[in-house]
Amino acid sequence: MDISRNEVIIQRYDRISLLYDWMDKMIKDEWRNSLLANVRGDILEVGIGTGINLTYYPKDINSLTGVDFSEGMLNLARKKKKKLQVDFKVNLMNADIQVLPFPDNTFDSIVSTCVFCSVPDPVKGLKELKRVCKPEGEIFMIEHMRSSSPLAGVLMDALNPLTVRLWGANINRDTLHNIDLSGLVIVDNIPLMGTVVRKLTLGPNN
Repeated sequence: MDISRNEVIIQRYDRISLLYDWMDKMIKDEWRNSLLANVRGDILEVGIGTGINLTYYPKDINSLTGVDFSEGMLNLARKKKKKLQVDFKVNLMNADIQVLPFPDNTFDSIVSTCVFCSVPDPVKGLKELKRVCKPEGEIFMIEHMRSSSPLAGVLMDALNPLTVRLWGANINRDTLHNIDLSGLVIVDNIPLMGTVVRKLTLGPNN
């Protein structure tokens, strides 16, 4: 039976869902706090996973919609939501970043943390974020990408087939180039230990 790239990655993330909180410790608390401090209004978090970011959102946001295409991850996020009892409205749903089920110009802020390494078509996914973000909205990202160091870059290339096979993550993607191709504009770019924080606005054609 032919299995799509989406389905293969979904199966891998379902498989590692119980270990994901431990794996996601590579993102430090201060990075999450810094990233989410300025989100506002109605927020979309793509690839919400197990809901690790729920405790880092400001209390005065209007609402949070979290999407993921792994039901295993979402089940754990739902348990976190129930346990935390956050002050804002949270809607968790199964959806594909590459084909988001929302109208144009829906969200004030969009968040992703280490997501676009595993999206089968990252440029398509980024264009979807641009589509559903309001013209005055912003996109906040923490994404790891291929190192600019020649030696480290080659090592990441060598390891990439293994990381893709284990949990569907490409550790050597040129995320900056993909952002450019999507038509988004980078406002802030803060390299942190191989992880890159992005604050994006919509391009001039929007």
